[in-house]
Amino acid sequence: MLPTQSLKEHVAILAFPFGSHDLTILRLACRLARAAPNVQFSFLTKAKAYNVEDGVPANDVFSGNPVERLDLFLKATPANFQKGLDVAVIYGRGHASFSDMVVVTKMVANSNQTLEVIPGLSPMHVRHSKETFFSYTLSKIGCVLPRSTAIVMNFCQELYPTALFDDLKSMFPALLNVGFLTQELPLPPLPPSDSDAAECLSWLDKQSSKSVEYISFGTAATPAGLELRALAEAVEERGIPYLWCLKDDHKHHLPNGFIKRISKQGKLVSTGVFVTHCGANSVFESVANGVPMICGPMFGDHWMNGRVGDVFTKSGVLKSLKIVLGHEHGKQMRERIRTLKELVLKATEPSTSASQDFKTLVETILIS
Repeated sequence: MLPTQSLKEHVAILAFPFGSHDLTILRLACRLARAAPNVQFSFLTKAKAYNVEDGVPANDVFSGNPVERLDLFLKATPANFQKGLDVAVIYGRGHASFSDMVVVTKMVANSNQTLEVIPGLSPMHVRHSKETFFSYTLSKIGCVLPRSTAIVMNFCQELYPTALFDDLKSMFPALLNVGFLTQELPLPPLPPSDSDAAECLSWLDKQSSKSVEYISFGTAATPAGLELRALAEAVEERGIPYLWCLKDDHKHHLPNGFIKRISKQGKLVSTGVFVTHCGANSVFESVANGVPMICGPMFGDHWMNGRVGDVFTKSGVLKSLKIVLGHEHGKQMRERIRTLKELVLKATEPSTSASQDFKTLVETILIS
């Protein structure tokens, strides 16, 4: 625990109101509260809920694309936050998209143009940075970030390309990488199999090591109906064990009789591959557990976190599963993800940069 001062500081916390950002910043607030018990941390929210204008027109039919509703909400929401405060910003998106939103403003004329203007991101293309009102909002945020006291990243310094890290460091007064906030590291032991009412753990106990396909798309991002159907058809044809987390209101997109036909092959709710939308927290979870990913980006930073071609067609899924689980290239991927896992676990040690950056963050709060 770090030394604290007698005068009680009061820190206001505001989470970006979408996806899992609130969980990320809640984890950070809890860590800060334990490290600085004399500081009061308050979220800008109330227990009582209020209905606000969401910008959705009357009789609007939702297409299934979450970005459409997100854009409508942002257009209808005032952005008049109080200015002139010393702010430490916790940003939950992927580190690559963070640099992208600060630097890239208008490069949409040629979608095949590479992002060579950003050190460390030359393999990326402009098309990986989608042009929506959501991205416009993020670019406006990026314009004010250099005025903040510190930028706190939900990331590990050891995982940056050197050129990208140096570029980010040059932009801000203090860039603090405090580790994966949504992951408990080192990883805790699994609970007993008999404690799982859905029997997923006991089912996994019966599978071979690294043989199971895990499919999950987070809280806000789910593929369109045709893509879900294509994914299900590929899972069935490939015949490998799977564990699929799918909401009930999406199950009608699955092929007729799918759940019954492959009930012995898997469960619809030790994995060898993670099929994911490539949200930052999902990527962090996969890296921390040493599991390679098949990625189907949807919006936001997903496109910067993972690049794909035709993954969510049936042939694309089959091709990716073959590469990851049985191909020589898949072996190299598994070795690479193990190396990243070791780097992340090492980053949790007291003498590493993540621990030092967290200490700097606490000290910054105490002297502000």
